[in-house]
Amino acid sequence: MRYRVQTGHGSSWVVALVVLVIVIVFAALPFFGSRSLMQDLFFVFTMLTLAQFWNLLAGYGGLVSVGQQMFVGAGAYGVFAAAILWGINPVAGLAVSALAALVLALVSAVFVFRLNDAYFAIGTWVVAEVARLSFAQWKAVGGGTGTSLPREARRNMWGTEWVEEVTGLRAAAAMDVVSYWLALGLVVATIGGIYWLMRRRTGLALAAMRDNPQAAASVGLDARRIKLAVYVISAVGAGIAGGMIFMQNGRVSPDSAFSVIDWTAYVIFIVVIGGIGTIEGPIIGVIIFFLLQSLLADLGTWYLMVLGFLGILVMLFAPRGLWGLISGRTGFALFPIQRRLKLKERED
Repeated sequence: MRYRVQTGHGSSWVVALVVLVIVIVFAALPFFGSRSLMQDLFFVFTMLTLAQFWNLLAGYGGLVSVGQQMFVGAGAYGVFAAAILWGINPVAGLAVSALAALVLALVSAVFVFRLNDAYFAIGTWVVAEVARLSFAQWKAVGGGTGTSLPREARRNMWGTEWVEEVTGLRAAAAMDVVSYWLALGLVVATIGGIYWLMRRRTGLALAAMRDNPQAAASVGLDARRIKLAVYVISAVGAGIAGGMIFMQNGRVSPDSAFSVIDWTAYVIFIVVIGGIGTIEGPIIGVIIFFLLQSLLADLGTWYLMVLGFLGILVMLFAPRGLWGLISGRTGFALFPIQRRLKLKERED
């Protein structure tokens, strides 16, 4: 008997078609949707991007980081430095965001990759704090109080003038449209890229190292090299997302750019309640997080307590997250990455 490895399911093409339609609708939203809706979706898309990259790092790579905010901050300052110091268009400045996050990832890896498990998590947080204090000394971009993106730089963002002409929107609204499209493109590329990666041999190797590092090493897998690659990829993705977030906000400061609550704690919450180690989990998690934030944000500290209580409940009664609970009972996956052996039909 002969077997073949199958990762998809019979309805994969239907799911792909539905996803394509959803993406097209989101892309066309600026032509019929409200500005507030686009701003909300911008928030959802950027948080989902951060959640997917943290999930890649922790859920697939087994590297639990509490310092992803250092890459968000580096990306934010990359855009502002490019615009203020070098006169680079903010959209092009996102490349500087990626480069800044890449450099910081390579430098920090020298230290944090000497640590394991809980020590690795603590080490990433410590390095992130060092990065925050370092950027706070950078007087050219505002120092400890931060700075704003120059009005001309925001006004001249690539694509803004075209959006104004096509839609008749004012400059501020046109900038929101450009930011929205950038965030949509980033989250689609992130999910698609992670899905593609996990269906390849590299994804299989990553899962093997997460589940049984000793067995993976015994068959010749270089755990350090692959985990370093995932660490760098997650850092660059978070850096680009950070650049977009603060480019859209128009102002940056060390405390906001390197906030452990906003860019790591909330992201971990999203992944945990949605389902760690799945692509679908962060999607479910970010929707729940956004709804809770919209409904409970006025409650002050009670809002954080509700989030914490909900996270505890999910970890106790659904350790695999809400999507893990659903897929475990139905066997359905929007983005199937599990490999199954299927008997080949006999050829006459």
